[in-house]
Amino acid sequence: MIALTHTRGQTWAVFGLARSGLATARALLAGGAEVRLWDDTESSRAAAAVAGFQPMQLHEGALVGCAGLALAPGVPLTHPVPNQVVANAQRAGVPIVGDIELLLRELKPAVYGITGTNGKSTTTALLSHVLRGAGRLIAMGGNIGQAVLELPRFESAKDGTYVIEMSSFQIDLTPSWQARIALLLNITPDHLDRHGSMDNYAAIKARIFAGQSAGDTAVIGVDDDYCRAIHAALVKDNTGRTITPISIREILPRGVSALDGQLYENGKAVFALDFPALPGSHNGQNIAAAFAAARAAGLDAETIRAGITSFPGLKHRLQRVGSIDGISCINDSKATNADSAEKALAAFENVYWIAGGKAKDGGIASLKALFPRVRRASLIGEAAGDFAATLGNVPHALCGTLDKALDDALAAARKDRIKDAVVLLSPACASYDQFKSFEHRGDEFIRLVQERGASEQGAAA
Repeated sequence: MIALTHTRGQTWAVFGLARSGLATARALLAGGAEVRLWDDTESSRAAAAVAGFQPMQLHEGALVGCAGLALAPGVPLTHPVPNQVVANAQRAGVPIVGDIELLLRELKPAVYGITGTNGKSTTTALLSHVLRGAGRLIAMGGNIGQAVLELPRFESAKDGTYVIEMSSFQIDLTPSWQARIALLLNITPDHLDRHGSMDNYAAIKARIFAGQSAGDTAVIGVDDDYCRAIHAALVKDNTGRTITPISIREILPRGVSALDGQLYENGKAVFALDFPALPGSHNGQNIAAAFAAARAAGLDAETIRAGITSFPGLKHRLQRVGSIDGISCINDSKATNADSAEKALAAFENVYWIAGGKAKDGGIASLKALFPRVRRASLIGEAAGDFAATLGNVPHALCGTLDKALDDALAAARKDRIKDAVVLLSPACASYDQFKSFEHRGDEFIRLVQERGASEQGAAA
């Protein structure tokens, strides 16, 4: 844990007591601050009480005199309307920040930051793995893994480097953000209920490059319109940083590209994209981004290739979790929107697709070009009816729950006996209608696959 010593003697409020919020409260208390904290969820308040805190409602009067409000990233800051506690803090004149902002105020570390609508978790984990394999001291956290204030304490760049995955919500709460190496992978519609418009969403994502100067590096995908516009703005308003574009659509004469089974640097082939843990063209973008960042960090191409080769993959992202009767079962629970699910569907030819949950804007209409790959869709959650209507003539069933969907998909795959069939959990939805998180959903899928596999082995015996 990183004790926030710069807050000693101050009073801080914390709202939202899940993973990062409770870690922030502990770090503030360890640094010598008085902490007032609250969560609208009774179970989160109970967890805080078990941890030794006494939750108190953060009405306007309770916020007066606070040095700041540390806000969990899941709490609405601006759209559709500010949370009531946010409004209370604004009326009381209390600054609102997140845990990453508090980290940067406490220390002066080397920071690498990764964002994008899709692929940021895989890229963050891959880059961290490659750097560690090269002997670098790395602490990874943020929107992946540990909350940043639970990471080891690196006083400065010579002590180690923080590799931080940044969601748009976290960027919005980090006004002091500055990364030695910053990556923006892509921008497609997501979280518009929280940002109001695509322009607002893209502007927040672009702030991953805030404060960069000579000696820093910006790595940016240039395959979508919003990122191309941000790249053009970076080139026009150059602060002396190095700007490295990446693409999976064209071989860039200057930059990093991944297509046709090869990775290219400045137009020259470097190595083959033959990494079983990273299937699909979308992972080409993740590999290109991690390669560009690792090069900026001073690694040679062969060291990077070796690191990528040993990367085991990311849990809940195209994770192979078992085989039942010769049918591969793939856990892609992290695919919480259609754009992310598109990458998964494109990676396989014969898909028995488990989809559904709490739908996001647009549903799965954008995936129609990939429906020929879907042998059957087994639908769950709130979105099942709407997804069924969109699927039209694609064979499908309204299964309701994940266990019934897995059984439905396996039964169909067994009946069809098609080579290279996969049962793919890639929901294209948020999980909150039936699960605590996408991790919870993915873990349940893994459990069910293992349970079904064990039953099959028992029957064979």
